[in-house]
Amino acid sequence: MFHLGWFTNYMTPAWNKPWAGNAGRTWANGDFYLDMARQLDRAGFDFIMLEDSTALSDTYGGTFEAELRQMVRAPKHDPVPLVPLLAHVTRGLGVVATCSTSFYPPYLLARTMSTLDHLTNGRAGWNIVTSAGSAAAQNFGMDDLPPHDERYDIAEEFATLVEQLWDSWEPEALLVDHDTNTYIDHEKVHRVDFRGKYFASRGPLNTLPGPQGRPVMLQAGGSPVGRAFAARHADAVVSIPKGVEAMRTYRDDVSRLAADAGRDPKAVKVFYIVSPIVAETHEEAVARKERLYALETERLEKRLLLMSGGDLDLSRFPLDEPLPAIAAASSNGSQSILQTFLDRAQGKTLREAAVADQTESLELVGTPDAVAGQMAEVMAEVGGDGFLVYSGSGQLTRRYITEICDGLVPELQRRGLTRTEYTSPLLRDNLLAF
Repeated sequence: MFHLGWFTNYMTPAWNKPWAGNAGRTWANGDFYLDMARQLDRAGFDFIMLEDSTALSDTYGGTFEAELRQMVRAPKHDPVPLVPLLAHVTRGLGVVATCSTSFYPPYLLARTMSTLDHLTNGRAGWNIVTSAGSAAAQNFGMDDLPPHDERYDIAEEFATLVEQLWDSWEPEALLVDHDTNTYIDHEKVHRVDFRGKYFASRGPLNTLPGPQGRPVMLQAGGSPVGRAFAARHADAVVSIPKGVEAMRTYRDDVSRLAADAGRDPKAVKVFYIVSPIVAETHEEAVARKERLYALETERLEKRLLLMSGGDLDLSRFPLDEPLPAIAAASSNGSQSILQTFLDRAQGKTLREAAVADQTESLELVGTPDAVAGQMAEVMAEVGGDGFLVYSGSGQLTRRYITEICDGLVPELQRRGLTRTEYTSPLLRDNLLAF
């Protein structure tokens, strides 16, 4: 068996595509995502992960024009307030919010996530990001972010402090003892007195420990330093290695790093991002894929915008010539995503590389039965623990959600590959169930 998650954003879904409905005008009130959460819950998804970023970039071409036309990073709303709303309309679905170690104070993050764990009855998660790009830094009063690897040094100290704050209350601290008129056993609440290079906190938290103790932690560890961080702290790792061999290598590396960190590798779940396209026949699924990728101009600009999200303006390079030598390590953005793009661009023009680039680990196109079989074969071959479904930026519709939840998932369940019910009220326990 393997797990299922869904990767999305609290931002505009498809609004000018077939089956978009009126979502372009109504998504911000949350109803679209409440409906989505109900469907994922009914289908037995482990969690919905809400990506986030906090800047509108003008790196590409020096203006906001293309960024806003393609809606790559805006408009986007804060996912944290959405978390308890989604939990309220679901029974077992975990809800994971993205929060940055570059902009949150550790104490505030620990307190917020502990509160969300209560409001979700133990189904809250934190997706750990370090953020990228000078625009985001400037929104928070900084000139720029620290270099890539130092951001992970900061995140390491941040996560360590947050974990200590969550542990500052022992699980049995809450007594509610009417006979002795004692609500809290003060001997089971402890100061932290943390002082590091980047952060300090006296502690303890002033919140009750959440149902999970520590909310579930997710992280997208792509670069070597990111993988090592994820192996030390994450309960689940989000990954986009391209192809079966790269997926297997990634899983083996994370397992090795987790063991080196003294953790059970089986407790670190690896999820691969996929965007399945399913239809009644193989021919219709292929035709749907071709229609999706036929919009070359839109797809081209969107991929270039995504790759220009840090500090590299791809608009300044000729589209029909190969990219000049660029070192991903010289970027202060997401180095792993950029390096993957550069690797795939070798021998291609910039236009060819951008149109061909895919934000998924492998292509899944066909009938629900055929795609379910392919997912089973790949997972058996590469290892790993689950798939994270992603519709593609600006492509999410209620129809696509239904095709996955009512088309693909029943075939996975029929084969005994995914859950048919939640075995625990807690997200962490459901992740560890198999």
